Amino acid sequence: MGKSPEERSAARQMVADDPTTDLDILEQTISIEGARALRHDAHGLGPAPIPQSWVLEGNPVARNKLLAGSSDQLASTYMWDCTAGRFNWFYHTDEVIHVLEGSVIIEDAAGARRRLQSGDTFLFTAGSRYHWTVPHYIRKIAFLHAPLSRKMQIARRMLRRLAAPFRRKAADAVAWQS
Repeated sequence: MGKSPEERSAARQMVADDPTTDLDILEQTISIEGARALRHDAHGLGPAPIPQSWVLEGNPVARNKLLAGSSDQLASTYMWDCTAGRFNWFYHTDEVIHVLEGSVIIEDAAGARRRLQSGDTFLFTAGSRYHWTVPHYIRKIAFLHAPLSRKMQIARRMLRRLAAPFRRKAADAVAWQS
C-alpha cells in the first residue's frame, strides 16, 4: 500500500513557478485540455503522483498543497486536484473531503456508488478503500486525521482526568484575578 500522495508530498513541497513542474505535468497528462487547466493553477499545487499500482485506467495527474497541520501532527489540511482517470484509493487516516470543483464517482468495497460534485462533503474512514472515477477533473479540500489506537484513547482519557483538577484551579485563579 504505502503512504498516500498527501503524506509523501508534505516532505517535498515544490515551488509552483518551477518550470520543470509544468513539464512533468505535461508529460503525464493524457489531454491538452487537462494540461492547460493544470498550467493555469493559481493555488500553488505541487506534484503528488498516485501510486502506479493504484491506477486502473488512464493517466491521472494529481497535485496537492499542504494548507495546515496540527501541532500534534495528527491532523492536516490539503488542497488536492486530479485529472481524468480511474484508480483505487486506500485510506490510512480518516479523511473528510469537500469538493470545490469538478466531480468524482466513488465506489466502496461493497459496490455502493456515489457521485460527489462541487459543494459535496464526504467522510472516508481509516482502513477503507474506494474506487475513484474522475470523468474530467476534481479539486477538493481534504481534512486528514490519524485516529488514535484504542490503547492511546484510554491513556488520553486517563491523562485528562488526572489533569482536570489542575485545569479547574487555573481557571478559578484567572477568574479570581478578574
